[in-house]
Amino acid sequence: MPLPPTGHTCSKQFEDYPCCHRQWQHPGHCRFVHGYSRSFTFWFAATALDACGFVVDFSSLRPLEKQLRDQFDHTFLVNADDPLMEQWQTLHAQDALDLRVMDNVGMEASAQLVWGWANTLLRERDGGRSCCWKVEARENRANGACYEALPEWFSATQP
Repeated sequence: MPLPPTGHTCSKQFEDYPCCHRQWQHPGHCRFVHGYSRSFTFWFAATALDACGFVVDFSSLRPLEKQLRDQFDHTFLVNADDPLMEQWQTLHAQDALDLRVMDNVGMEASAQLVWGWANTLLRERDGGRSCCWKVEARENRANGACYEALPEWFSATQP
């Protein structure tokens, strides 16, 4: 695994977001609606520690936690191109499910999505001092996927 982008890093885990999804194009059982309790681990890096000596103040991540809860807590995730979209929307309108439409509901795409959320928050708040350089999205203990990248605006050599 490559080294983190700076000397100081930290991580934060968010757990227990029960949701269901389906991968309608999958030839096997993943095409059926099924659920997991998703969890996410975020890895952060900073060019310098903040005034409190933190890479990221975990209490400042409440907006990110709210995004995760709104997207994944007791929701039904479907791909934007799902051929049953009209039925899912009808069930949502009937209050039978809490629909979230995504480009891709898979764990790989979910990791990239929430990586973007974290970096939007950090850039707005810290002005480039910190970033999220890796996210692991897990659907259970056995299955997970990571997205690892530096945002284009982050430079580990910033003063």
